[in-house]
Amino acid sequence: MYNLSEITALYDERFNKNQLNFGPESLYEPINQTMANSGKRIRPVLLLLACDLFKGNLNDALNAAFAIEIFHNFTLVHDDIMDAADIRRNKPTVYKQYGLNSAILVGDAMHLHAFNNLLKVPAFCFSEVMKTFSTAALEIIAGQQMDMDFEKRNDVTVNEYLKMIEYKTSVLLAAALKMGAIISDANTQEQERIYNFGLNLGLAFQIKDDYLDTFGEGEKVGKKIGGDILRNKKTYLWLTAWNQANEAQKQTLENLLSETNETQKIDGVLSVFKELKIKEQTEKIIQHYYDLALHNLETITVKDERKTPLRNIALMLQQREY
Repeated sequence: MYNLSEITALYDERFNKNQLNFGPESLYEPINQTMANSGKRIRPVLLLLACDLFKGNLNDALNAAFAIEIFHNFTLVHDDIMDAADIRRNKPTVYKQYGLNSAILVGDAMHLHAFNNLLKVPAFCFSEVMKTFSTAALEIIAGQQMDMDFEKRNDVTVNEYLKMIEYKTSVLLAAALKMGAIISDANTQEQERIYNFGLNLGLAFQIKDDYLDTFGEGEKVGKKIGGDILRNKKTYLWLTAWNQANEAQKQTLENLLSETNETQKIDGVLSVFKELKIKEQTEKIIQHYYDLALHNLETITVKDERKTPLRNIALMLQQREY
């Protein structure tokens, strides 16, 4: 059984051997910069941990792990275009540094590199791995469209928001875990259990992301604080505030939607959030989904000590400040 640091080292060793040098330098340079700045590599690590949990061969899973990390970063490149974002992980975004057209091509190339790496998974599990990955990819695209649609609506419900973040964020974490289980030849019931672990962990992760966008520290988070407020994102924080606001608070929030002064907009929304104790309520819902994820993990029928690395990564995500 591997621990978290050993799994990460194994992935990093393979990652360093997989520079994506296809095409002109103007294409692969921003791709490799993006991958080198790819953060905590949570998704490939989860895939490898799931494979190890069921005593699979990690060498069979490394290409799939690399694929899912490439794909995740592709979605961020295109998200930054749609959000006109300047900073990602304290670095200029591909969109900002290289321009719109280059960022589109970089994302497209990364998307295809992901599928090329998936072609290398063992034949016995190829079909199920591709099915799981492709389903998640389509759901992520649907989630991104829902997110953009919500910016123009004032009647978004919390349930709609939860479905949107399930698609946009949770399904890739869940798919990574399920793909690791598939590659290790775990039975379908165990695949479903570990998928549900990832789904609830992903919900906690995304709500925490929204929380940090509003209540985090900019240098730690790696992007401008209050960005969701400025783009009128219908996050759990905003929707909870809207649902609980009195008439005066609702009017304030509605007026702030069209506020052009960034400082006044952020400060005004935060003032209403403070009045309604949105910070505390959001912390509570994050803990709720984190607890559900741990419950899902406990239902998996392997020896308890083998689950320790997954418990540790769940704890790391729950306590993160960036």
